[in-house]
Amino acid sequence: MTDDTNASPFIAGVRIPDSKLAREITGFIRDTESDLLFKHSVRVYLWGALAGSRNGLTFDPELFYAAAMFHDIGLTERYEHSHLRFEVDGANAARDFLRQRGIADSDLETVWNAIALHTTPGIPEFMRPEIALVQVGAGMDVAGRGFGSFTAEQRNAVTAAFPREADFKHGIIDAFYDGMKHRPNSTFGTFNDDILAFKDPGFQRINICSAILASDWPG
Repeated sequence: MTDDTNASPFIAGVRIPDSKLAREITGFIRDTESDLLFKHSVRVYLWGALAGSRNGLTFDPELFYAAAMFHDIGLTERYEHSHLRFEVDGANAARDFLRQRGIADSDLETVWNAIALHTTPGIPEFMRPEIALVQVGAGMDVAGRGFGSFTAEQRNAVTAAFPREADFKHGIIDAFYDGMKHRPNSTFGTFNDDILAFKDPGFQRINICSAILASDWPG
């Protein structure tokens, strides 16, 4: 595919990081993920950066870029035998990649949390901007959360640079399902079990009330 990241220095007023580390991240994710997931991940960075700027948040673009680009790598075939949450696989992959390049432990923790928590509602928005903005960007790109807070010009600029596939909605659902169908119990506690229930009529959700009542505790 073409090198989209070098198509323009700014997209909707946002500059994609172009440091040596950022270029290594881009190359690694492009080689590892499908075209759908790669473009989705870049858009997550762009939506998040736009939202961060609009809300006056100060964030490290390089750390946020790392988190945005790695956030869905756990859905890829290299984790087809993992039984961890796909978010944890992605967080671990990003941490290992960055650690090998000498990134400080405190920054590793920020990136790890940003990826691990991006499907967990109600928590990331109270954490560091790099963590909060991964969820903001992913929510916008996947479910249109906050759609109206982005101008038509911003939406058009982002999707012109990194287009959404004609059937992206079903494509991303399929990508989620393919990355989680072999580890159904890992979806408990997030919206991920909705994906399995939608794609697999035989999927049985974990019911916390049933688990409580069936526990070994008396009474």
